[in-house]
Amino acid sequence: MNKSQLVEQISENTDVSKNDVDAVLTGLFSVVAEHVAKSDDKITIPGWISFQQTTRAARKGRNPRTGEELTIPETKGVKVSAGSKLKAAAKG
Repeated sequence: MNKSQLVEQISENTDVSKNDVDAVLTGLFSVVAEHVAKSDDKITIPGWISFQQTTRAARKGRNPRTGEELTIPETKGVKVSAGSKLKAAAKG
């Protein structure tokens, strides 16, 4: 399911216009992206999903061509976790 299909399904289920649903989803992900970029505080929708910035520590690696050892710098990423209600829905 892509975003337009999701917007259409939500619109049908809630009797809210597609434009309003699209605006809310765009706003939600904009806020999540801004928050995750600035902070490592978790955003949680209890039982459904959570988003949190993670940090992968610097580590040693090897150049696959030369075998030379190098240091891979610290990087930031995002952890997205499914909540209990979402996990239960996936199980059927």
